[in-house]
Amino acid sequence: MSPTTLVTGATGATGAAVLAPLDRRSVAPRVMVRDPGQAHRFPGREVAVADFDDLAALGRALDGVDAAYLVTPSSERAAERQTRFADAAVAAGVRRLVVLSQYAAQADSPVRFLRWHAEVEAHVASLPVEAVVLRPNLFFQGLLAFAGRIAATGRFGAPIGDAAVSAVDVRDIAAVAAASLVEPGRAGATYTLTGPRAVTHREIAEALTAATGRPVAFDDVSPQTFASALREHLPAWQLEGLVEDYAHYARGEAAVVDPAVEDVTGRPATDLVDFARDHAAAFEQGIVTVP
Repeated sequence: MSPTTLVTGATGATGAAVLAPLDRRSVAPRVMVRDPGQAHRFPGREVAVADFDDLAALGRALDGVDAAYLVTPSSERAAERQTRFADAAVAAGVRRLVVLSQYAAQADSPVRFLRWHAEVEAHVASLPVEAVVLRPNLFFQGLLAFAGRIAATGRFGAPIGDAAVSAVDVRDIAAVAAASLVEPGRAGATYTLTGPRAVTHREIAEALTAATGRPVAFDDVSPQTFASALREHLPAWQLEGLVEDYAHYARGEAAVVDPAVEDVTGRPATDLVDFARDHAAAFEQGIVTVP
């Protein structure tokens, strides 16, 4: 049996995106989904249906796997599920594990998500596996959550003021993930993944205005207003963590630009202007196409 690459979270933002760069490398990965009803989204691919809480199913998904990309759905139990998967991967004989973490992951961070990611990183580092850690900054594609509002009102808001963030395109994360899964010499690396420059949310609004040909404005709102607008859509733990994330951005702690995307892929990281152009239709129509 030839070595197999497993991609978890295949219906999520980065898991779905990593399939294309693997295809370009002639790597046909096994994709893992929790819901068997999602298998139809991957015609011609080997699909493993497994829940991160089901060790037996994880074992079947990992059977014969040489390298695995690990990302779990957003959850209060994300760290627990990722460490369980990592242990199962080692037990199954997986050689390399590429873990999606987060920019500035630290055990003592005031941001719960960064603490959770740091916990996973520390656990994976203790295991007998070739580990590669990806620490992406804020995703440009996260702006697509505002697409409906932007299309309807021409405005979006967040509690960030004029702080700049070196946000990164998911396609660049995926390209680095693919390289990390298949290329030699990357074991033990930790890559901080950013865009080519730090941008403010007002600059984001300007880029969307230019791309769509319609005025888009950014409103700096209070954390309370931001939370109130999202309270019906997110559970309390996730909303509180998101507010912590934005406080981290507002303090200017996410503005450093790192060359890792270009170093690994050989091309510059995607700029805000290019992201806005490529996704202009979503911000014009308020419709986001599921990958």
